Parts: sequence; C-alpha cells; structure tokens
Amino acid sequence: MKIDQFRVDPGHAVELAERSTRSADGFDGDKAAGQQEAVRLIGRLGELQQVLYAGATHKLLIVLQAMDAAGKDGTIRAVFTGVNPQGTRVTSFKRPTDLELAHDYLWRVHQHAPAAGEIAIFNRSHYEDVLVVRVHGLVAEERWKRRYEHIAAFERMLADEGTTIVKLFLHISKEEQAVRFRERLADPTKRWKFRAGDLDERKRWDDYQRAYEAAIEATSTPWAPWYVVPADRNWYRNLVVSQILVDTLEALDLRYPDPETGLDGLKVI
Repeated sequence: MKIDQFRVDPGHAVELAERSTRSADGFDGDKAAGQQEAVRLIGRLGELQQVLYAGATHKLLIVLQAMDAAGKDGTIRAVFTGVNPQGTRVTSFKRPTDLELAHDYLWRVHQHAPAAGEIAIFNRSHYEDVLVVRVHGLVAEERWKRRYEHIAAFERMLADEGTTIVKLFLHISKEEQAVRFRERLADPTKRWKFRAGDLDERKRWDDYQRAYEAAIEATSTPWAPWYVVPADRNWYRNLVVSQILVDTLEALDLRYPDPETGLDGLKVI
C-alpha cells in the first residue's frame, strides 16, 4: 500500500467530501487479507518501537483527530497492541481545566510531547483550539485564525528538536457515524460512550467539516504532515494507520545502541 495517497501535500486544498471514507485500495474489500496484513504490520511496529526505545535518540508524536465515533480509541487499542507500554504514552485532551485556561492554549500540550525514545499519542490535541473553538465561537475569528501559524511554528520547533510528527484524521462519513451512535445506544456495554450532547455536535457536522478542512490545509507541512485515513471500516482504518507508522519509523533508520566495550569474553557464573 502506498501511503502517499492519504497524505495532504503542503499548500493543497482539502475537500473532505472528495476523499473516500471507505477506500480499500489494494485489497478490493478483502477484509481477511487486510486484517492479516495489519497483524504483520502491528508486529513490525512493535519491533521498531523496541529499537526506538533502546536507541533513545528519536521521538515520535502521533496526533489523532476525528469526528465522534470515528474510532480514535479503537485505533489506539488495535494498532498499539504489540508495543511496550514502558515506551508509549497516550494523552487524551478533554475540556480545559481552569488552570489550563489561565495559560496560553499550547501550555497544556507541550508538557506531553514525547521524550527521547518515546512514542506519544495525542487522543485529540492542540487542534481542538481551532476546531471546537471555531465551531462554537468561543473566541473571536481573528484570534483562532492566528493559531494556525502558532501551531505550525510549535510543530516546527518540535521537529527541529528531533521529534517526528504524524497527524492522522480518521475520516468517517455522517451515515456511518449514525450507525455507530445507534449501536452505542442499543448496546449496554457501549452506552457509556454516548452523551446526549453528541447529537448537538452532530447537527454541526458541516461546520466541523469546514473547520477540519481549513486546519488540515493550513498545517500540513513537510515536518508535520496530515494523513486523511478512511475510517468507515475499522479493519481498513487500522491497516492504513499501521502502514503509515511502520513506513515512518523505517524511514528513520533506527538502530540499537552500541554495547558497552569490554564485554567480549565475559562469563556469567
């Protein structure tokens, strides 16, 4: 699978309605084959993460953004099943606290950036401050528009300091979201995920699509690219995300650190 088809090139217009939410490129809808390939890639991701952690020279930041029910939690659960938790950290950014609101909007984010040898996953992120904030009119337009430049500069600084950044928009259709909402309401084991307010947000679907298009278009850069991942089918979503992450880590030419000198000839008694 070629991941270039999902990447948003810098300076290119983004029209989410023109991008598939169900593509199965290269698998022709063959779920079994796709799942088998995903298992292989997830295993490979675990191997690469082990070298990343041991080498402690590179850092990987993964930003996950999506409409409700697109599968951010499911992606984390499925794709990272084979990684060592010791070198992986997930941060879920909820509604800001009073303390966080007393600082600039990036203050709460920076402290969760990955350390050397670590994978950090943002389940929602600093992009909420150009998405929810825009859709609900929480700050003036001139203020949130300036944030695109802030965010690009923030990510450039992280990249310059050794962080590899991958941003994933899980692209779900409005029809599929309705199906998943109905499943949550009908299933007692999933109902806890549903909030009545989710339906209010659903009414703003078009507003959110425009907000995502603008944010992705303004901030997909060579050092922090956006990928629009078809998310109507979970197996294909997991396959695409796994391929993107494996390709990204393999491009870093990761290596285990050199062993301590003088080990040859030592015997453990």
